[in-house]
Formats: sequence, structure tokens, C-alpha cells
Amino acid sequence: MTENKRNSEPIDLSQGFSCPLPITEHDTVQLAHGSGGRMMAELIDKMIVETFKNDILIKMEDQASLSVDSNNIVFTTDSFVVDPIFFPGGNIGELAVNGTVNDICMNGAIPKYISVSFILEEGLSLLEFYEIVKSIKTAADNANVAIVTGDTKVVDKGSCDKIFINTAGIGTLKNKSQISSSNLQPGDRIIVSGTIADHGMAIMTSREGLSFVSKIESDTAALNGLVKLMTDVSANIHAMRDPTRGGVAATLNEFAKQSKMGIKLYSDKIPIKDSVRGACEILGIDPLFVANEGKLVAVVSSEDSDKLLSEMRKNPLGKDAEIIGEVVADHPGVVVKKTLLGVEQIVDLPLGEQLPRIC
Repeated sequence: MTENKRNSEPIDLSQGFSCPLPITEHDTVQLAHGSGGRMMAELIDKMIVETFKNDILIKMEDQASLSVDSNNIVFTTDSFVVDPIFFPGGNIGELAVNGTVNDICMNGAIPKYISVSFILEEGLSLLEFYEIVKSIKTAADNANVAIVTGDTKVVDKGSCDKIFINTAGIGTLKNKSQISSSNLQPGDRIIVSGTIADHGMAIMTSREGLSFVSKIESDTAALNGLVKLMTDVSANIHAMRDPTRGGVAATLNEFAKQSKMGIKLYSDKIPIKDSVRGACEILGIDPLFVANEGKLVAVVSSEDSDKLLSEMRKNPLGKDAEIIGEVVADHPGVVVKKTLLGVEQIVDLPLGEQLPRIC
């Protein structure tokens, strides 16, 4: 029961006015709810997907495949709150464009148009803002996409942290995509396009003031050119995704869950730069869980895997590509990693936040 402020008569919330909250361990939003880990997955599954459920949304891809007047298009949206806004290898502006382009093209679509909306904190340096705007223009030109609409809001000092950016993107598909996280088949090979954890460690070491002999820089890049090369080479790419929040581990867990297949990784095949590996060891973080912003994970049929890997390595964004594992019928829905000692370890989603505000 609660009180009606207008006439002081009690209102019985049990008579159709209640809105029961799905059961969770927290009654407030935590940073970990945006981490790419289990808490984020539970928040999305229980509150967002369950509320808005439809045939398109439940596929849980990074983009929605739509048919409009017999035309096949894809649509995606994203928000960027990275801290710091300037980091080794990039800034929040080019990150926003590249991240949106990558989400569009992960099912083989061709990115065309992007919207960019800014939330600016009072007191933000106009020189810094202009540098971010110019980087957005450069990134869009490099990816061959056009910025066609947007919005700008300014909030009181302290109401946001310098600048937040929201984007939406549209791309075109020649045919309905067969690339989906639900399409994995036993025997498929898992390819990563290059060294992992570069972006996350660039952000973290920048925050912590750590320095290494080899500078760690973000891998932020638009992958649509590499994706076109890959889809031209093979018609047997079953799934593809850019492993951002939650890293490669989160992406592969999503693949295993959606396809009801098992995944086996090989530790000695996962490409990691020595400086990044060292930073992860110092901070006690597994590189598999660290965000990437210029890499993709592809699941491809075994008969096409070697040919695809060879062609990917001819592209600058795929020169360090490796086959890091395979799809298996055993342990459906579970990802395991075979260590150098031959022991198989479960690679589960982390519960909480390792790297907040990474993108």
C-alpha cells in the first residue's frame, strides 16, 4: 500500500499497479552491469530483452538485420563513455566511428551512414572538442561512411565526464545474412584477426601511469575492408563479431550459448604482444577478458579456414591473424581453454567489472 498524494487515500499496488522487479542480487545499477560479464548479461536478459522481446532482438547480434521495402539493411547503435577521452592510439571520437562501423559489418553488411550525438559537460575545452570532431571526420572518411545526422546537448558541470557520444549506423546487405552466432557447427575453426587486449591495456596503463619498453596503443580501427576481403574469399563464415567489452572470452561464450555448441581454445595459439601480456600479468587480468576495438573473431568451416587465414594475413589489419580454437559437440554452451600443460580450463564470463569505461 502507498499514499495517494492528491487525496491522501491509500492505493493498493497489488490491484494491477505493481511492477515487480526481476530478481537480481542488487537493487541499484553497478559499474559491473556494463562490463561485458555475467552481471551485464543478466541485466540485459532479465530486464531489457525480456521487456522488448521480438524475433529480431532475441537473436542478440551486434546489429539488427531488417527488410524495408524488399531491401535488406542492418541497423546498430552504441554509446561511448571511455575514460580518458584521449588515449594512446586514439580518442573517443574515432573510437565511436570505428566501433559503429564494426558492429554494422560483422554480418557482412556494407556500412553507409552514421549519426553522431554529443553530450558535452559544461567546461569542456573547445580545442579538445574540435580535435574529437576532426577525428570523427577522418575516421568516417577512412571507413567510407557519411555522418548524416546527430544531436548536441550540454549539461551542467559534474553531470557527465567531459563528453559522451552516442552513434547509430545503417548498412546494406546484398542478401539476407547467414552469418550469425547461432550458426556454429562442430569442426569449425575459430580465427582471431590479430593480437588481443591492445585497447583495454592501452586504456588501463594510461589510467594507472604504467610505462613499458614497448608502448601499448589502442588497436581502434574500422574493419569493414577486412570483412569484405573475408566474405569475398569464403561463403562459409558462420559467425563473426568484434570482441569489445568482455573481450574474446565474452564473445565466444555468447557464440557457445547461442549455438548450443562447445568451444575449445588453444593457449599457445592466442596472439598477444609481449608488452600487453606483461601489463596483464602486473594487473592480474586475463587478456581473454580485455576489450579490443580493432579485432574480430570469426568462426569458419574447417575446409575454408587455412585459405581464409592466408588471405587475412595479406591485409594490414589481419597480418597477425591466427586460428585459436575449434567448435566441438562436447560440453555445449561452454568454452574451455587447453593450457600449455594440456589441462582444460573453463573460460567463463567474469562476474564483475575488470575495466570500467573502456569504450
